[in-house]
Amino acid sequence: MKIINKKITTLVTAGLLLLTNGCKEDYLTSDQLSVYSPETSLTNVAAMKAALNALGANVRQEYFGDSAPLLTESLFSDVAVDGTTDKSTTAQDLVTRITPDAELNNNDYNKVGWYWIEEFRGIRYANTVISYIDKVQFSSEEEKNAILGSAYFYRAYHYYRLVHQFGDVPLQLKDEATPRDDFYSTKREVILQKMKEDLEFAQTWVKDDVNKGEVTKGAVSHLLTKINLSLGKFDDAIASANNVLNGGRYGLMKTRFGSTSGDATRNVIWDLHRMDNKAISANKEALFLVIDRDNLASGFTANGSQVMRNCVPAWHFANVKTPSGATAITDAITAEFPLTLWYGRGIGRYRGTPYSTKYIWTDNTDLRHAPGMWMDMTDLVYNHPALKNSQNAADKALYGKPLQAYNSTNVAARFTNGSLDTIRHWFGWPHYKVFISSTNREARDPYWTPPRGTNTDWYVFRVAETYLLRAEAHYWKGNLAAAMADLNEVRTRAQAQPLTNATEINISTILDERARELYWEEPRKTELTRIAYIFAQTGKPAYNGKVYGMANFSDANFFYDRIMEKNDFYRNEVPTVMGVKFRIAPYHVLWPIPASAQRFNTRGRINQNKGYSGYEENVAALDKIVE
Repeated sequence: MKIINKKITTLVTAGLLLLTNGCKEDYLTSDQLSVYSPETSLTNVAAMKAALNALGANVRQEYFGDSAPLLTESLFSDVAVDGTTDKSTTAQDLVTRITPDAELNNNDYNKVGWYWIEEFRGIRYANTVISYIDKVQFSSEEEKNAILGSAYFYRAYHYYRLVHQFGDVPLQLKDEATPRDDFYSTKREVILQKMKEDLEFAQTWVKDDVNKGEVTKGAVSHLLTKINLSLGKFDDAIASANNVLNGGRYGLMKTRFGSTSGDATRNVIWDLHRMDNKAISANKEALFLVIDRDNLASGFTANGSQVMRNCVPAWHFANVKTPSGATAITDAITAEFPLTLWYGRGIGRYRGTPYSTKYIWTDNTDLRHAPGMWMDMTDLVYNHPALKNSQNAADKALYGKPLQAYNSTNVAARFTNGSLDTIRHWFGWPHYKVFISSTNREARDPYWTPPRGTNTDWYVFRVAETYLLRAEAHYWKGNLAAAMADLNEVRTRAQAQPLTNATEINISTILDERARELYWEEPRKTELTRIAYIFAQTGKPAYNGKVYGMANFSDANFFYDRIMEKNDFYRNEVPTVMGVKFRIAPYHVLWPIPASAQRFNTRGRINQNKGYSGYEENVAALDKIVE
């Protein structure tokens, strides 16, 4: 492992130096389009590979750090809201907070603007490799095309996300020699068609036998499946998914493996999500990983994942009381019952909705919601040392016992003034997913005390999602039996009861399974918007009985209706203790183009999305690729 780490570190660091050498201003981010000087650095195969590793490091940032960008993807969905109720700036009232000239790249607000900046940065990095591919002497055409295919993958990865976050956006296909101020938006489907063609090339040349963290053929086919679905090419989506699922190299992990396989109290789902099992050769489920080790380039590690801080409730606040009003819990790592070390110390940024934490969990055989895997607040214990010697006999008796569930007469989670705050302090979470530690039992973090979650590799694509994507393609084609079979592959691996009635399969069935399986993996907003586009493009009736169209996409869409159906916070406009109401609108199916992107684009027009100021100034988006 030390040798592998050293190799990864060297390549990533070298790549960062290559791609940041000669950096100028950039128009598509907050300033101008970055321009590099690769003619003096991308001159050999090793440099090209280092540049690709830097692209992987750039992808890593989405999942890591406090208020990681992936959180923002989740907030625009059915599965979560922002739970930091002690602020009025966070993305809770999305109608107020999400505007083109708002703060769009801040931990205490949202990361909409981060996506605009970093995805175009990733595209520029990929274009640098693509534009200079013929300047390098390769040992063979095969070697050259494998590197070119990997660069195509990264460019397609970022454009897939951009067109489902922002809609029509500028299409860049080459490295720019000089800054530009004349960008125009290109239609989403034109961009996707180009990315499909590039990925079909990559699918031929990219290899599976590569270092962990590098682009694999399986990852290319997986992304191609998503793009095929986006274009309504469902037969093609099945074919590209088959390349992953029927090739023999990849598969669901169904038996115990890795460093935790000998622990009889755990199971294969626990093994699958351990930090030191994700990148090992025995793991056949990983298609594409981001690598995070404590010796990688400091600008990209963000001091570990911090996923426990983001996703675990703020159980440790003094607001959590005993029924008599005494402080119930301490986060001290020296406590007799060190809950911080056992489960992580969260601040409740990612607040799962009742839909994702309760309603979808109807099967008591499902390992993903089994005791010890899934945590509810009543699995924690009263551990505050003052309780142990309390003069109140009832409080003393609670010490070391499970928390009592709150109700109208037994307020177990409250603020000092007595008002309930179950938004931030009281909800369930998947311990098996977010527990990041160098041991199997206690959270140890070299960066933070109390621990937030140390370095860990993370899945971007894995086989379980490929099955769910193929199930979706079968659904769109009307082959419900085949869709059910693919869903059951994922369900039975988790020991959930298999589905038996194919006539009941619909997109809700698939989205429910995605919510169970892909917590803190899938970009939920991106996927909901992609599905909303498919409903609007095909005119296929949704399970809610509605038919959607493209003509009024920002006014009426499946994205919004799904969220209002499943997300209690937005549907009921639940207020926080700061008086902010959770709100979302149909036009949030697409995010606003940041005003900063328009500032220097004086001779072009990057169209604004409907629902945001500036929409009235739009011009026709380009309907073909302009060289």
